Amino acid sequence: MIKSLKAVVTNTTKITYKKRFWAGVLLAQFLLFYGFSKSGTMIYFFEHFFEFQKKIHQILFRWIPFSFGDLMYILLGIFILYCLVLCLKKKSRNRAVLNLLAAINIFYFIYQIFWGMLYFQPPVIKKLSSQKEPEISKAKTLALRYLEKCKATRQSVREDKNGIFIITDLTSIQTEILYQQTQLPKYISDKSAPQINAFKPSLFKTVMNFTGILGYYNPFTAEAQYNAELPHTFIPFTSAHESSHQLGFAREQEANFIGYLIGINAKNTDLRYSTEYFTLKSLLRFIIKEDPEFVKSVLNQYSPAMKRDRMYERSFIFRHQGWLDDFFGFTNNLFLKSNQQEGAVTYSYFIDLLLNYEKP
Repeated sequence: MIKSLKAVVTNTTKITYKKRFWAGVLLAQFLLFYGFSKSGTMIYFFEHFFEFQKKIHQILFRWIPFSFGDLMYILLGIFILYCLVLCLKKKSRNRAVLNLLAAINIFYFIYQIFWGMLYFQPPVIKKLSSQKEPEISKAKTLALRYLEKCKATRQSVREDKNGIFIITDLTSIQTEILYQQTQLPKYISDKSAPQINAFKPSLFKTVMNFTGILGYYNPFTAEAQYNAELPHTFIPFTSAHESSHQLGFAREQEANFIGYLIGINAKNTDLRYSTEYFTLKSLLRFIIKEDPEFVKSVLNQYSPAMKRDRMYERSFIFRHQGWLDDFFGFTNNLFLKSNQQEGAVTYSYFIDLLLNYEKP
């Protein structure tokens, strides 16, 4: 009886030590990567490490016909759920907590070395010759310019029987994105463009419809995910945006800007229209706080075809609004702010970049 009691006490002590060990390792990782984020030398190292590993990841996973990264997330979700169920049982609770702590440590470490440290790269705006505060007057000039661009390009794309813009050849869009990555201005991007097609439709597309998430980059497999059920006006620019993450631009607003540079000069009209339309909408969102009448005037000047596209987008968003949209918007906002970004709603940094890049 005494030996049995001693064994129980010893085992409990070992488990306690293991819990403290993994908790300590996690804390040490937080401190370590925080220190790395303050070191220009370490950020430079992680930038170049990403250049090395991104091509390997894309080669490894491109041949799989579905999103392997999504499958990983599904398995991870099952594992976490299994551990949580075990936590409800007294006999298996300690083992489940240990497994969770170990998994969190491994997941966090891999995420940071593959992706997390890239959020601390020098901002792209420092590479632009002028770094002025965004001006409403210039934004209005650009909005009118992109209105005319959109109207002209819209005449060259396909539409369905209801007059809504549709994509007829997604592969050609993806090929154009990869080519345009090689044409980015060298003073803005010196990152290598592997020219590997690793675009994948997300396995979570139905859920994504209700979250407001258009696409995402998987840092563990270097796959660029997009929601195939989106209105087609979203898909080409979303793909260009996610491909910017594949290049190594971690900040969301900078990925928007690189996606803009990829799409705005594209020969593929579907990609160019989607990019011009995104740019126009972003400018109007920036202007509306200062001059809602101007925005109303621009919307009234949309071509009939553009108005149909806009109404279809609005209808899609309205049909899929709900608590999931609010929840993911809130959590994504927290994630962005924790990684030195201003949040998910305004994307005003994209406007800063756009207005500093574009000529008057």
